Amino acid sequence: MADSKADEPLVGYSPRIADAELRGRLRASGAVLVEGARACGKTETARQLASSEVLLDIDEEARAAAALSPDLILSGDTPRLIDEWQVEPKIWDHVRRAVDERREPGQFILAGSAEPSDDATRHTGAGRIGRLRLRPMSLFESGVSDGTISLGAQLDGENAQAVAPGLSLERLIDEIARGGWPGFRDLSLPDALLRVRDYLDEVRRVDVRQAGRGRRFDPVRMGRLLKGLARNVATPVSAKTLATDAGGGDGPLDPGTVAHYLDALERAFVIEDQPAWGPHLRSRYRLRQSAKRHFVDPSLAVAAMETDTPGLLRDLNLLGLLFESLVIRDLRVYAQAQGGRVMHYQDNSALEVDAIVEVGDRWAAFEVKLGGEAAIDAAAGNLTKFARRIDTRRSGEPAALGVIVGTGYGYVREDGIRVIPIGALGP
Repeated sequence: MADSKADEPLVGYSPRIADAELRGRLRASGAVLVEGARACGKTETARQLASSEVLLDIDEEARAAAALSPDLILSGDTPRLIDEWQVEPKIWDHVRRAVDERREPGQFILAGSAEPSDDATRHTGAGRIGRLRLRPMSLFESGVSDGTISLGAQLDGENAQAVAPGLSLERLIDEIARGGWPGFRDLSLPDALLRVRDYLDEVRRVDVRQAGRGRRFDPVRMGRLLKGLARNVATPVSAKTLATDAGGGDGPLDPGTVAHYLDALERAFVIEDQPAWGPHLRSRYRLRQSAKRHFVDPSLAVAAMETDTPGLLRDLNLLGLLFESLVIRDLRVYAQAQGGRVMHYQDNSALEVDAIVEVGDRWAAFEVKLGGEAAIDAAAGNLTKFARRIDTRRSGEPAALGVIVGTGYGYVREDGIRVIPIGALGP
């Protein structure tokens, strides 16, 4: 398997941060599963390295062959892309067996926009099939952020300095509403908003059925649940509250029904919760373990609320939560490239920190604010208070404490807190 194609992207392809991760995983594993939300760019990313392909979602003959004998579609130049493999879940075991027999890396790339039932992958792919999560494009990948301030550099303890990247509040709101969907980038904003709303409509009518283990879903109640998630994005809203929202005039949904709905949305990669961080504390404070709710892209929350840029300007509280969700999306993309993850902190005194990025034994903490000197001062004070509670002898010293803002300059305050404009943040 040669890597030359990775240095020559297909015409019209916008390079992704995950490109390097995919190359590395193909060198290390017999197959790689690229998974993520529909339309986030999985197929085009995989095509940068694939030497042959079969597209099960649109090729009826291939689906028939896969149902009859999955081995029939494994033949071809390698790496061979099998797109939307979950359409015929039996392929998983045949790929696993082929990897064992061939004993060579980089044989297959499986791409999928929904997780099949657990039974479909009951035979583990450990040691044979690597996994790569692809999300919608970050602002850096979209060319909106110049990447002057690197997350990796922050984890190495470097200072954060950048001239104002020229990202206005209105442009930032447009990016939140448009989203990081590669196929929507060249559309006018009104057309992009319409496409995202159509996308979400397909989610509630079709996608959840494909990811829902054969269960039935009420599209109307699913729509209410999506709207409830949107109203509470970037918060640890309880399933009980969501059940009330989704039930409408008929009363709350059964908690088990809400759990099934949320599971289907997660399996379709439409939502991605942000887990709580569990550091060692110096004091008597107890950690809260509730995850924060996020869509995989904040544009889905905008679509669920059926709002737009003027509407968001009139609701600054919702705008702040959507901005936080945008930042979490981008931090996840940047952190994954380094083998890291993004969490949040909350304890029983109601002290919260929006984002904890952990990579190996290094960690950094960030508050997220749209901007304003008073908001930055409050966020910096919160981070300082938080840092005093961490038992750094056991959890280690923070590599960085920072406030990620919507606009303005990047600099380090006298108290050591970094101020990082999202338009300058990159991997």
